[in-house]
Amino acid sequence: MRQSVAMLSSALSILEEQVKGIIGRKIGMTQLFDDSGAVVPVTVIEAGPCYVTQVKAEDTDGYNAIQFGFEEVPERKLTKGQLGHLSRANVPKLRFVRELRLESQAGHALGDVIKADVFDEGEMVDVTGTSKGKGFAGAVKRHGFRGGPKTHGQSDRHRAPGSRGAGTTPGHTFPGSKGPGQMGNKRVTVLNLKVALVDAERNLIAVQGAVPGPKNGLVFVRTAVKA
Repeated sequence: MRQSVAMLSSALSILEEQVKGIIGRKIGMTQLFDDSGAVVPVTVIEAGPCYVTQVKAEDTDGYNAIQFGFEEVPERKLTKGQLGHLSRANVPKLRFVRELRLESQAGHALGDVIKADVFDEGEMVDVTGTSKGKGFAGAVKRHGFRGGPKTHGQSDRHRAPGSRGAGTTPGHTFPGSKGPGQMGNKRVTVLNLKVALVDAERNLIAVQGAVPGPKNGLVFVRTAVKA
C-alpha cells in the first residue's frame, strides 16, 4: 500500500513538472483530414508568442509559478505600474498577463519566449475562455425548460418556466433554482482537447472540437489536468 502511494505521488510530481501553458486568441473553426481521411473539426488558436514576465519561487513567494504576458500594445495603453513590472523583466509592452503554477520553476527565466511549439501534435490540453454573452434569457433558452402547454386555454404559457418550488411548505423558492437571468459571459474550461496541428512559424495551434468564446476571444491553453 505504501509503495503504491509513493508511486502515485511520484507520478503526480512528474505530471506537475510537465505542465505547460500559453495565451492566445481564438481565430475560428475549420476542418482537417486525419491519416485515415476522416474529417476532423478543429478550432484554430493564435497562440503566443508569450514572454515570461515573472518567475515565482517557493522560498520567496510560497509557491512555484511563472507569469507570462501576451499581445504587444502601445505604451500609452498601460498604467505606470504595469510598465514598471514589464520593464523589470525587459520584455515588450504586453496587454494580458497570466500565471501558471508549476512543481518547479527551474528552466524558466525572465524574458524567455513561449511559442506555439511548446505543445506537440497529439497532446491533450485544457482550453479556458469567456463564453459568448447572450444577455438576459428566459428559462426555456437558458436551461432548456419544456415550457407550458399550447392548448386548453394556455395562450401565454408557451415559454413560461412553471413551478420551481413547493407551495405552503416551504413557501418560497430555494436559492440557486434554475430560472431566467444572465446567460453566458462566464469563464468556461473545456477539458481534454487533442492538439491536431502545431504551426510554430505562424504561431498557430489547432485543437479538435470547440472552445469557449467568440472569434478573436482570449483563451488560455494548458496541459490537460485530467488526461
